[in-house]
Amino acid sequence: MEAHSLHRKICHGKNSTFRTPGLRVRGKLRRNQNMSINLDMLETEQVNPNSQNIDVMDTIGILRVINKEDQAVALAVEKVLPSIAKLVDHIHVRMMKGGRVIYIGAGTSGRLGVLDASECPPTYGVAPSLIQGLIAGGFPALLKAQEGAEDDRKLAKSDLQKTGLTANDTVVGLAASGRTPYVIGGLDYANSIGALTGAISCVHNARISEHAAVKIEAIVGPEVITGSTRMKAGTAQKMILNMISTSLMIKYGKVYKNLMVDVQPTNEKLVERAKHIIMSSSKCSYEEASQYLEQSGCNVKIAICMAITHLPKENCDIILKNANGNISKAIRSLKQHPENIQ
Repeated sequence: MEAHSLHRKICHGKNSTFRTPGLRVRGKLRRNQNMSINLDMLETEQVNPNSQNIDVMDTIGILRVINKEDQAVALAVEKVLPSIAKLVDHIHVRMMKGGRVIYIGAGTSGRLGVLDASECPPTYGVAPSLIQGLIAGGFPALLKAQEGAEDDRKLAKSDLQKTGLTANDTVVGLAASGRTPYVIGGLDYANSIGALTGAISCVHNARISEHAAVKIEAIVGPEVITGSTRMKAGTAQKMILNMISTSLMIKYGKVYKNLMVDVQPTNEKLVERAKHIIMSSSKCSYEEASQYLEQSGCNVKIAICMAITHLPKENCDIILKNANGNISKAIRSLKQHPENIQ
C-alpha cells in the first residue's frame, strides 16, 4: 500500500476526507497543494463486500477469497490492452533513437517499477540505464517507507534531472491511487522537456492521467483488505510492467521465436539455459551447442547464427550488426537470401 506519511490527519464530515495542513520534508515545513483526499472517490479505498468477514474465516477460506479476487485482475488488465499497446509503440519509436524508459513511483508502485527495471539487464542483456526505476525516497524506500517523500513534487524533478532525462526518453508514472504528488511532479517535469509520459493507475479519472500523454487505468475494484493496494492493484501494475518491458525487448531484438537470446550466462544455470536456447533455435546437439557457445565467446546470438549458418564467428557478428542486433531479422533475411550465407 502506498504510504501516506502525514504528520496530522483531520477528518472532516462523513465522506472521509483527510486534509494535511502541512508536513515536514527533509526538515522543512512545507504547505501541500491539492492534498484534500476524498477516499469515497477512490475505488482502491472502498470496502470489498466479498471479504468483510475474512477475519473470522479459516485459512483455506481466506485463501479462496484472495484467489477469487485475484482472478479479476487479468480481466481488468485485458480491458486496457489497447492503451498499453499505444504506450509501447510510442516508447519503441523513441527507444530506437536512443531513448530510455524511467518508471517513477512511491511505496509499492515504486518498488514494482524498480523490480521490473532491475530484471531487464540479466534477462535481456541490456544496459541498466535503458530501463530504470525511481522510487520516492531513493534506495532506503525499497525497504522502509520514507516519511513525506511521496508528497514531494520537487523531489521527483530532482531525481529525474540526476538521470539526465532527455526528450527522447519516456517517464512512466505509477500510482495505484492515481494521485501521488511525487509522480505528478515527475510527469510534469518530463512533459516540460518534451519527454513522452505514461501513467498507470487503478482508479477511474486518476489525477496522474491528467499529467500524461498516455493513460492506463486498470480498474481492479476494492482490495481484499481495504486500501491494501499492494494486493490486486500491485498485481495489476506488475502485469502491465511485464507487458511493457517484455514487448519492448521483443521489438528491440532481444527475443528469437520465444527465446531470450541475449541472456547473460553469468552462472551455471544460465550457461545451461544458453545451451538449450541454442539447441532449440538450431536443432543442434547439446555437444554442438556447447562448442558454439564457447566459440562465440558466450554470445548466445552469435552462437545461434553460427549453428544455423555454419559460418565463423566473425561473419555472424557482421550479419547481426547489419540487422542492428535483431537476430529474428537477421535469420529471416538469410532465409530469404540464402546466397548471403557464404
